[in-house]
Amino acid sequence: MPGNVIFDLDGTLLDTLGDLAAAGERVCADFGWPPHAPGAYRHFVGNGIPKLVERLAPEEQRTPAVQARALAAFEAEYAAHMTDKTAPYPGIPALLAALRAAGVRMAVLSNKDDALAKRIVEHYFGAGAFAAVRGALPGVPAKPDPAAARALLAALDADPARTWLVGDSDVDVRTAHNAGLRCCGVLWGFRGEAELTAAGADALAATARQLQHILLQEVPADGKPV
Repeated sequence: MPGNVIFDLDGTLLDTLGDLAAAGERVCADFGWPPHAPGAYRHFVGNGIPKLVERLAPEEQRTPAVQARALAAFEAEYAAHMTDKTAPYPGIPALLAALRAAGVRMAVLSNKDDALAKRIVEHYFGAGAFAAVRGALPGVPAKPDPAAARALLAALDADPARTWLVGDSDVDVRTAHNAGLRCCGVLWGFRGEAELTAAGADALAATARQLQHILLQEVPADGKPV
């Protein structure tokens, strides 16, 4: 049984796509940029909000000055509305309860701004649901660089050999492998099975119940994935 599980946030624990897309489209409208289809945001997210804002902008609008203003506008809009449509994915609260009951230590590692990540995790899961929540911090490279994951492992005094990282994108798989961790990819998130498989995910879970079996090394009663 693993001693620790580190979860990605957006697309893994929470379906945040609607609120991220709404904030992005508001910024595009305010800055006179072309709109984007909702599905485009599945590939815009994953590398942090500054990169998301850069991807929203037309090429000629990606100057430092314009991007700084657009980033500030996005952060203000998203902070004000980040719980309008967001919700945990089906089965996630029960999964967390099962892991907690089994003595597994859990943490969250996100490319979302650190303060926003802590705020949204507490809103949906309560204070103290995770041993640590870490978002993007100044001077620390974003995932898939392993620096933040390694810092989180050190803060938890966690053995990489007894730690899973769970996420929905190639960014999470690469982060895990860069930090010496196994990665379980979840198929309900923003990117899908093909990307996770190509990135080399060590396991895949189609449901929260199946993820529980993988993390706790449980065998379903009928021997089949759930």
